[in-house]
Amino acid sequence: MADLKTKLYQMFILGVNDFDACTEGVSSFCCDALKNGLGGVIFFTKDIQNVEQFKSLISKIKTVSLISPFLSIDQEGGRVERTENIHKGKKYLSAKYAFEKGENFLAAQTDAMAKELKEYGINLNFAPCIDTNTNPNNPIIGERAYSSKAEEVIIAENIVSSIYRKNGIIPCVKHYPGHGDANADSHLTLPEIDLSMDEMKNIHIKPFKEAVKNGADMVMAAHLHCTCFDKDVIPASLSKNALSYLRKELGFSGVIISDDMVMKGVADFGEVEAFIMGIRAGINLFIYRNSNSTIIDIIEKIYQIALDDNEIKSKIENSYEKIINLKEKYSI
Repeated sequence: MADLKTKLYQMFILGVNDFDACTEGVSSFCCDALKNGLGGVIFFTKDIQNVEQFKSLISKIKTVSLISPFLSIDQEGGRVERTENIHKGKKYLSAKYAFEKGENFLAAQTDAMAKELKEYGINLNFAPCIDTNTNPNNPIIGERAYSSKAEEVIIAENIVSSIYRKNGIIPCVKHYPGHGDANADSHLTLPEIDLSMDEMKNIHIKPFKEAVKNGADMVMAAHLHCTCFDKDVIPASLSKNALSYLRKELGFSGVIISDDMVMKGVADFGEVEAFIMGIRAGINLFIYRNSNSTIIDIIEKIYQIALDDNEIKSKIENSYEKIINLKEKYSI
């Protein structure tokens, strides 16, 4: 039976930037966290040099892990593709252009991507991106979106998610409640989405509602301030109003994961405070792109808070159950 600290570690996906030290017998923050029950790791382009090296890295990570980890990646195609060093310039098309070539092309490309990731050992992909890109000047979404029309995004999501599931990879739909109208990059600041609830429901939230109906297992919450949920400046990823809407109105019962917690859209809320806000709001799993003393210290401080805070403790228990159930569903 896992203890509270192990359950808390399950709520984090970290980068592997110092993992090689582990294989050389040197202390590694990522390696130590995996031994303590870390929920998973996320791979970036720098971590993937060639097929043999990548498979070896995944094998070593699985060997040291206390609990089988999420082995995750952002592999959308186009400008968000982490296997560039393997492909040597041959890239998959981005969501927009793949969808424009037709549903059959989108299905075939997705199947090829899924089979490739499965071969390496990946079990979680942070895709599809189901934002409805209504702002043509959107600096962060653009061609990552399938369409500027919600109905077309819904069609694409159903195709892509079902193919990933068929290949044994968890698809994660993002970026709830919709990043498509943003005029700023949440990596650099906290964008404001100042739309009415009706506009959000009928255009931006609609693909997420349909994704939930289609059996979505994981939803990524965005670092966006949506005024329809909160008048105070707070990211949807830390918002009780936004996340309870996902649970209660859309009926989502799976895992809610944050976008990267080092992004400026959320980082300014405080190193520990942002995570506590996220846990209270309903986040089950956090992405933090680094493995370093800072994030380990954050986890340890959250653990100390949880010992005396029954709400946080209960949230950790609930998140752990959702995470383990999802891993069991996909035989991780």
